Formats: sequence, C-alpha cells, structure tokens
Amino acid sequence: MHVNDELSRHFRLIAPQTSALRRLGIRTVRDLLYHFPSRFEHAGASSTTRTLAPGTKVTLVGELGKLEAKKLWKSRRAATEGLFSDAYGKVKVTWFNQPYIAKMAPQGTLIKLSGTVGGSAERPYISNPEIVVLPAGTVVEEGMFEKSNPLNLEPRTLFPIYPETRGITSKWFFHALKRVFSEHAHTEIPDPLPSDIRARYNLPDLATALIWVHTPEEEKHAIAARKRFAFEEIFAIHIARAQERAENTTLPSFRLEGADAHAQRFLDATPFAPTNAQRRATEEMTADMQKPYPGARLLEGDVGSGKTLVAAACAYAVVHTRPPGRTSGTLQVAYMAPTEILATQHFNSFIEYFRELPISIALITGSGCKKFPSKARKGEATDISRTQLLKWVKNGEIAMVVGTHALIQKSVEFQHLALCIVDEQHRFGTKQRRALARKGDLTPHFLSMTATPIPRTLALTIYGDLDLSVLDELPPGRAQVKTELVLPNARARAYEKIRTELEHGRQAYVICPRIDEPDPAKINAIQAKSVKAEAVRIKKEVFPDYEIGVLHGALKPSEKDRVLARFARGEIHILVATSVVEVGINVPNATVILIEGAERFGLAQLHQLRGRVQRSTHQPFCFLLPETRGTQALQRLRALEKSSDGFALAERDLELRGAGDLYGGRQWGMSDLGMEALQNARLISAARAEARVLIEKDPALTTYPALKERMERAGGALHAE
Repeated sequence: MHVNDELSRHFRLIAPQTSALRRLGIRTVRDLLYHFPSRFEHAGASSTTRTLAPGTKVTLVGELGKLEAKKLWKSRRAATEGLFSDAYGKVKVTWFNQPYIAKMAPQGTLIKLSGTVGGSAERPYISNPEIVVLPAGTVVEEGMFEKSNPLNLEPRTLFPIYPETRGITSKWFFHALKRVFSEHAHTEIPDPLPSDIRARYNLPDLATALIWVHTPEEEKHAIAARKRFAFEEIFAIHIARAQERAENTTLPSFRLEGADAHAQRFLDATPFAPTNAQRRATEEMTADMQKPYPGARLLEGDVGSGKTLVAAACAYAVVHTRPPGRTSGTLQVAYMAPTEILATQHFNSFIEYFRELPISIALITGSGCKKFPSKARKGEATDISRTQLLKWVKNGEIAMVVGTHALIQKSVEFQHLALCIVDEQHRFGTKQRRALARKGDLTPHFLSMTATPIPRTLALTIYGDLDLSVLDELPPGRAQVKTELVLPNARARAYEKIRTELEHGRQAYVICPRIDEPDPAKINAIQAKSVKAEAVRIKKEVFPDYEIGVLHGALKPSEKDRVLARFARGEIHILVATSVVEVGINVPNATVILIEGAERFGLAQLHQLRGRVQRSTHQPFCFLLPETRGTQALQRLRALEKSSDGFALAERDLELRGAGDLYGGRQWGMSDLGMEALQNARLISAARAEARVLIEKDPALTTYPALKERMERAGGALHAE
C-alpha cells in the first residue's frame, strides 16, 4: 500500500461510500491519513441516561429492549423503535429506514450507543444512534471497559470520532486506518517540518504524529499530535506569505523621496487635528513608499477611525512627486472601492482634499466616467467618455483615478502608477493586486484598508504578506453608538425610536438574516425574518407614511446601485436589507439600525453593521432583536451592548465561533485544525518567525525538499485570491 494509491485499490467501496469519500475530499491513502478525528471518546460510556441534555452528543453503555420495526403513521417511513436502559434510567431510541437494527441488536444485548440527544429535557430521545454490540460478560465500571471489546480497544484507550457524511461512518474510518497503519503506509510520507524546528518546539515527527492523532494511547498524545499538525499548517501558510514578501522585495517600484514630508504637510493643513494613530499609520506607509521595492500594507481601523484621511495623505505625497526623468506631470494613484456609490463618494472627497492642486482626478465605474476639473465649468466635475478617460489615464494626464473593480479591467492602463489603494477589500488577493501592479511601468505601492475588525492572529496569518497598521482611536467628536438588546415584548420601543429619528429627517436600516420567507414544508428551514416579508409588514403595520427600500445579494448590481443611490439621496427612509450593507455603504443621515435575529450574526459582523450609523455627529442608535433567549446567545449580544471596541469583539467572536464561520476560512484552504490554531497567539508567532528565518536563508526551499513538496501539493490553497 502506497500513500498515493487510490483507496479503491485496497478497500471494497460500495457506491454510497465512494460518493461520501468524494464529498469529504478523500481519494488517496494520503487523504485518508489526513482525515483527522474531530474528537475522542473513552472506550466506555461517557454519559448516563441521568445526564441527557438535548443537543449534546453522548456515548452510553447499557441494554436495548422492546425493539419494534414499524411504519410511521404520517410519513409512512420505516422505523425501528426501542428503549435503551442503563443503571440510571431509560431513553427512547429510533432508527429511520434501518429495519435491520432489530435483528442486529436483539433484546437484552449489551451495547455501546453513540448519538445526539433530541427532544426536551423532560422527554429526551436519541435518533439514528450508532451502536457497537459488546461481548457477553463485558463488565463496565466507572465508564470504562474492563474486558476485551469488539473493536480491540485496550482498557482506557481513546476511541476516535471522525467527521462523517451520508454513506460512510466513523467506524469505517477507524477500521480503514487500522489497516493503513498495519501496512506502514504512513511511514512513506517525508516529514515537511525540519528536524531542528520540531526539536525546538517539542513536536513529534510525522509518522509518530499520524499514529497519535488517530489512535492515541493517552490524551496527551492526541494533544501533541494536533499541536504538531496545527503548527505545520500555520507554518506552511506563513512560508507561502514569506515567499510572497521575498518576491515582492525583488520587484522595482517608485522610490518617493520626501513622501513623509509631503504627507505631514497635508495632515498639518487639515481643518481638524489628526489622531496619533492616523499620524503613525501615515508615517508607516510613507516609510514603505521611500523604499526601492513596493510597500504592501493592510490598514485596519474601526468605522469612523479616519482611514480615508490616511489614504489621502499618502496619495498627496504621490501626486507631489515627479515621474523619473520628468520635469512635469506627477506619479499616479488608483483608489478602488467596493461599490459605485462609495467610489462616487470618495471621488467627491478627493476633489475637496486636492481642489487647490493643479491635478486631474477621475472616476470610472460600470455606469460611466467623470473628470475633475471640468474645462467648461470651473470647480466642477464633468462627464466624459470612457475612451477619452482611458486615453488620458494611459498618457499620464490623470493623476488620480477612483473606481470600482472596473479599475482592474485590461482596458485600463496607467503611465506611472505609483500607489494602489483598495478600500474594504481585505480579501483582495495577491493575483488581483498583481493585476493592478501590471497597469504601469513599475510595481506600485499597495495599501489595503478595512473597517472589518480582524483578530491579530488571523490578520498575521491570512495577510502575512502585508505589513499591518492599526487605527485604534477615533477622532474627537464622533458619537458612540448607543446599543440596546431588545426582547420581543419591547419591540414597540425600538420602532418608536426609529419613528422619532425619521421625524427629525433622519433615516434607518432594518437588517434581516435572510432574503425570502422559509418554506413551511421544510421542517429544518431556518425560521428567521426575511427582508422581503419584513419590508411588506413594516410598511403595512408600522411605517405606512414612509418610503421603504429593499436591498439584498440576489439583486442585480445595477438594481443595488439604484437602491443605494435613492437611499443616499434621502428618497428611501428605511432600508430593509441583509448583511450586504456590512461594507461599502456611507450614508451619514442614517442614524438608527434595527437588527432582527441578531444572534445569527457574529459579534464582529454586528459591530460592522452598527457602524453604518456612525457616520456623522448625530447620536446613532442600534437595536438588537434576538429570536431566541439562549444563554450563550444573550451573553454574546450583551458583550456587544457593553463594548464599542471592534478588535476586542473580534477576538471574543473568534473564541466563541471560530474563524471558519467568521471570515470564510474555507476559502483560504484551511482545515478545522488550522482554524482552531488561530486562537493560539504563541503558535502563530512562532510559526511566523520560523517561516521568515527559513525563507531568508532559502527562498526557493532547495535544501528542504519535503517542505517544498508539501507546499507544491497545497498549491493555490495557500494563496489568498
């Protein structure tokens, strides 16, 4: 058996198993070895019928009785029902479409039963549990096996529970891996972690770790193996990022001598005093811009922290710099925003910032193009043809271009593009950055900005090819959002506050978790308020005198832009939307947001949503309306109610929900183990430091063939797109 062999060469697989393995991404023996257990259970019972809690997974040891195959009255589905009993009580068990269960486990047989508890605390039940029939005479004591058992588990060993899908069970994985280990296939894989790094952090070698992660004799072995694989995955990501950084330093860029002085002059001339954080971030970026290779920086800052001012200061330095060998003209800036409405707002902002400068500023979106200043109307912008604009950008007559993703189209070419600024696009990947970089004669400096609070461990890992700057203070005069958790009986008070704001000429958002109403025929459909139904309801029952707008991800881009433009002009008073408004929306007149089903959103996402109403000096309000009263859900929402620190909330959310749920972690090719590791700041720091040292010595990994093979095997999964 070889690690690259197809599983079908060594295992008899029926069609449902083949399909299930394909869904899990398991094709070869190597893939099987890297399908790690999600948890471990002791070989004996971990619970009793006395401690059953709905929603929990349990393992029980006892007897089955009163087994009976029947057809359910309503659905006519085949089912087998029975009673499971141990020394503490009984619980009903049901298997659907498995009539053979009655023969497989005759009454009075001692079994180990594993499954999820359903029902209520008063009337629990277990549906479709997995069972293992135990030999006659097995003695169970303190939840552990005292004699042999059919899985050949030694007393007090841990039993792995694997991620499953329909068609394949955890038990199948257990037996398949047992065979793989018996034929020593796991020893064929070269260890990608250098031995000196393993020794430094007391990590087991690969062959040992594979055994420990699947069949640990002690819990500490499982912990050590998971630590090793978590380190390996994070280390591999940092290797990829360090390689990108190293490659970046080989690219020629514009060296902006005096960029810091130009930016400082701009900040000093603003009518309001910049914060220390804004000055610090500007200094860090302008220092990058004075190097001979392109700077690459991520600027994080809460809503209202003043990221645009930092971008303007950096852009000011660029448009005050002559192209190499030229006595006229300036270097160029490209500023990319996520929506047309935001691009237009930034275009107008930069006109005000640079109105007194003898430069041209342009706007390019899917809807059309504009240029400032107009030759015909002094001090105003004018519409121009796309063809004319592209010609002026290419020959360097336009110093700054603001736009949407239209900027990275092939038809857009610059003469001397020195700085790319990307707003609210923290997932804007390396390939897209390079697409912008190819727009000019040299590689431009790059500044990415986001108001989405990202935990530091995640930022350093996913965006490890970027340097990090943080705006951790708000400019004076920004009003803090008053956040209130509103239970169902107090909904009217939230509506009354919205009405008061509307009467004062303000606007409001109502956020819903879904677009359409759930299908009542689907039992497991999410019972959450929908945008479409809620817009109709509040228009009819609550705010009949106001204009209600609807915005969600299923709308065409042109329709989204039309709705947003109407909202920005004040023609729509209440915008009912999904979380699509989380970024790219800037309507200062909107001062109140009501979030339905608030417990369905992460803390960082809720913080981002309430930031939509923190755009002016008017007092903003945020109302959180949960659908359930679960203890954990209410605790999370109380944390948001009490805190305005987006980064602290992001850290709390990472701890509670995991990075995979919060930040679309699967798109980065990270496993569940890698996601868990993001909560370990020391591991992240160590992996990052080791990767940078190794790449400094050997960027091409020529002396680390096993690591190089691992990186090539991972391929694009290690690169943010």
